[in-house]
Amino acid sequence: MRPDGEAGMAAYGADGGERGTEVKVTTYQAGHVPGVSYRGGVAHSPREDEPVPAPAQAVAAPGGTSVMPADPYGRSETDGAGAPPVPPPTRRRRDDAEPPPGRPKKKRRSGFGRFLRWFLSFWLIVIVALGVLVWYVWGRIEKVDAIPSDHGSAVSDGRVFLLVGSDSREDLSAEEQSELGTGSVEGQRTDTIMLLHVPGGGARNALISIPRDSVVDIPGHGENRINAAFAFGGAPLLVETIEAATGVAIDDYVQIGFGGFAGIVDALGGVEICLDEPVQDEQAHIDLPAGCQTLQGPDALGYARARHFDPTSDIGRVQRQRELISAIADKALSPGTLVNPIELTRTALAGGDALVLDEDTGPMDMFAFVRAIGAVSGGSGDTITVPLGDVGNTVTWHPDLAPELWAALQSGSAVPESVLDAQP
Repeated sequence: MRPDGEAGMAAYGADGGERGTEVKVTTYQAGHVPGVSYRGGVAHSPREDEPVPAPAQAVAAPGGTSVMPADPYGRSETDGAGAPPVPPPTRRRRDDAEPPPGRPKKKRRSGFGRFLRWFLSFWLIVIVALGVLVWYVWGRIEKVDAIPSDHGSAVSDGRVFLLVGSDSREDLSAEEQSELGTGSVEGQRTDTIMLLHVPGGGARNALISIPRDSVVDIPGHGENRINAAFAFGGAPLLVETIEAATGVAIDDYVQIGFGGFAGIVDALGGVEICLDEPVQDEQAHIDLPAGCQTLQGPDALGYARARHFDPTSDIGRVQRQRELISAIADKALSPGTLVNPIELTRTALAGGDALVLDEDTGPMDMFAFVRAIGAVSGGSGDTITVPLGDVGNTVTWHPDLAPELWAALQSGSAVPESVLDAQP
């Protein structure tokens, strides 16, 4: 139904000025639409600070016409055109905005989550890099068939490593022989023979030196110095000779030469040695003052070989060799080497070029070897020389104490106190 009357009028602001917008206003003469607010007879939306008026009840008028109650708002409360001022729209915060339909709302990443992902990624890279380094270094190590498949009557409990220092000059150039002071002697012998015993059950590790002038029976060659076995038949005959003389089964073989020894020391940046007295040995090409000092490769090798200045000859030399091995282990296992990628890589490569291992010795066996050497050098093991009997140009083993020592290795026990007390 059309309203009783329509009129076009200009809308005016609250101050009476013309707003410039033409507004069509419809006035209901007969009544108001239920549920709609009016001001001055004009429909409008309620203000934000007032409730929406409930629909008024129509009042019956004569003639069947329904009349609505008067508008509760006065015209004075409008902007002059009969409508209340419209408040400015409220801007929603970006964080409160709903994501577009079909797109999940992004979750804010926590700082701990980012750190955890970074931490795991870092160690994954480290593990992969170490694996590649081990694989590469392992491929550079020379292998030899040193350990027999049948040990005969020899037995041992735990793990026994045979550590051999070869004096072969075959891999040294004339310049290197001159620098290291090794001379140009042909053939190969052993300047160092040691047994590293890693017993089970928590017993102490033991690093045992066997003087190279020890007189033993060499299978197929009769009685001779023990280092002659290496000259006669290399690593296999030396292992067989030691097993026959001690009754101790050997599990792994580790050999290092002159050049390799000096190379490892240089890769570590030298090792520290403290001397009570000066050491001068022309044949070993060393002249070292008393006191603590860092030895580089050539001097460290000369110190390990020197014996002519020492009245105890080979007995004193094996003690100095154990001292050097402990110093190398300390430096190799120090945080400065292990957490420094450059130092670690350089040391690993030098070790790969220096070592000769049994073909059945694996990376985990060498890890156990390094850990055991580190334990001994750190005071958690014993460093001894096999108990001796007669000492001269050659030496013999003590008839009672030496068998006690070998029995301890066979049973996986620690070095007996009687053997420790007999050490020079």
